[in-house]
Amino acid sequence: MTETKSRRRGAELEQAILDAAWAELNDVGYAALTIEAVAARAGTSKPVIYRRWPGRAELVLAAWARQRPKPVPATDMGSLRADLIALFNRIARRAEGMMSEVVAGVMGEAFRHPEVAEILRERLRTAPLGDWVNGIVERAVERGELPPVTVPPRAARMPIDLIRNETMMSGGPITETDIAEFVDDVYLPLLRGLAASPG
Repeated sequence: MTETKSRRRGAELEQAILDAAWAELNDVGYAALTIEAVAARAGTSKPVIYRRWPGRAELVLAAWARQRPKPVPATDMGSLRADLIALFNRIARRAEGMMSEVVAGVMGEAFRHPEVAEILRERLRTAPLGDWVNGIVERAVERGELPPVTVPPRAARMPIDLIRNETMMSGGPITETDIAEFVDDVYLPLLRGLAASPG
């Protein structure tokens, strides 16, 4: 078995390493995860892993990204509020599928290491959330629910920021009441304020 694993190359080897990293996270958590244990589980060596990922946080981020479902365009629910409720629900359910300890561990690495923080920022910049929010807003404009409005990138990222903060602070699942409050008390007023702002 070990001999067969040692012959793996390229995408097959990378997938085995990322699968092993995710399994280690589930078994021992971020704080106890070691590159040595991941290498043993994947049937490879530490130098092989370090050639692909310079550290533990980068490896965990790559394993996390591999676990995420492929992005699917947001569904038209017929109204701005309903579209936003569906979007926040979708983000919340995805957040629940990830381990809060992993998030906390990687965020801790980001505070200590600027290069890890830059990886996180790049993932946020390239996430499809902004496109989803803009699609929702465009449909609301077409329905006459909003005047034409430009949503700045920071405002477009706010749904995931709200969900992530609530998940980290409460330690429990996001409820339907939470989501309704995010939409009614925060995000709808934000969009209406942007629409009413001159320029």
